[in-house]
Parts: sequence; structure tokens; C-alpha cells
Amino acid sequence: MRIDNFFAELKRRNVYKVAVAYAIVGWLLVQVATQVFPFLEIPNWIVRLVIVLVAAGFPVALVIAWAFELTPEGIKRTEDVDPTASARQPRKYTWIFVVILGAALSAGLFFIGRFTARNTAGAAGTELPAKSIAVLPFDNLSRDPDNAFFAEGVQDEILTRLAKVADLKVIARTSTQRFKSAPENLPDIAQQLGIANILEGSVQKANDQVRVNVQLINALTSAHL
Repeated sequence: MRIDNFFAELKRRNVYKVAVAYAIVGWLLVQVATQVFPFLEIPNWIVRLVIVLVAAGFPVALVIAWAFELTPEGIKRTEDVDPTASARQPRKYTWIFVVILGAALSAGLFFIGRFTARNTAGAAGTELPAKSIAVLPFDNLSRDPDNAFFAEGVQDEILTRLAKVADLKVIARTSTQRFKSAPENLPDIAQQLGIANILEGSVQKANDQVRVNVQLINALTSAHL
């Protein structure tokens, strides 16, 4: 068979159209597998299986398109079909519809992938280490303003002891000085400092008596621990 006749036969048997249609549908299936499956927590091996099956099915689809023809009477071998039959007339509008539908689905899957990726990254960004703590400046409840230095000393002593605990992330005092004790938005502070727990409290000194009140709080839920 001459090369010109071969390509003409490919066109007559609709092999080109099948290749384009399979490429569009296969690409959509791969996009669904790679973009949507992880969001649904479907195992990665299934995603890889879909990609392999789509790739392996391409030559099979071309062979079937070469050997068989879809007619109003059903599927027949190409050699048994009259080449001049009306069923072989090109259906331009059908192919335009397929291309438009494929483009629309591709755009939808693209934005779904971007949305799910952004949500995944955002969820990963909000995960804070459970073994982490920040000690906020203690309130000085004494009438003497000079006792504020004593409150700072109590905070420093607590920080020093916490820093000796293994596997515990402790935020330095210089990073917490801008936050007042008993802040209103603990989750916001937790995100800024990258911690899951906050220790806040107050110090009251009168004569020779000292009263220290501390509270350990889950910064994400504002629940006392």
C-alpha cells in the first residue's frame, strides 16, 4: 500500500477522529485522577493505574478503529461496509461539540485542581506542633508599678524551666512582648507564633506575700487545659 493511500485509508476509517476523541477523553480521565482523586483520599496507586490504562488503551483504540466500523446496523468489519454509505459522512458538528465539551471539562477540572491544591496547602499551613508553647507577659496586679519587673522575672523563670523540657518548642520572650496578657484573639497569636498552647497569668505582690495565677490554654480552641 502506497503511503498516500495509507493516510487516505486512515481518514476513511475515521482513525484520526478516534485518535482525537480518545486523546480528549483520556486526558480528561487523567485530570480527574490526578486532581480529584487526592481530594477524595483515593490511594495513589489507583491514580497511577488510571494513567497506565489510558496510555495502554490508545493503540488498542486505533486498532479497533482501523478494523471495525460503527454503522446503523451495528459494529461491522470495515471491509464489509460500503465506503459510500451515508454513515461514513463526516459529522462536523458532532466533533465541534466534542471539542467544546472537552475544553469546558478541562477548564473545570483545572480550577477544581487549583482550588483543592490551595485548600490542601492552607490546611497544611494551619497545622501547629502540639508540643509548642508561648508564655505571654504576666499582668502586674499590684498597686506598685515597680512590681512589673518582678512579673517579668516570673515570666523569665517559667520560660527557663520550660526550655529544659525535651521536644518542647518554647517561644522566646522577645517574640511575645508585643502581646498583652489575656489577649482577645488567641488563634491569631497562635498562627503568628506557630504554637498550639499559650501560658498566661498574673502576679500580685503585697508586702511579703506573692500570688501567681497561671492558665494554660489551647490557642486554637481557647479551651483551658
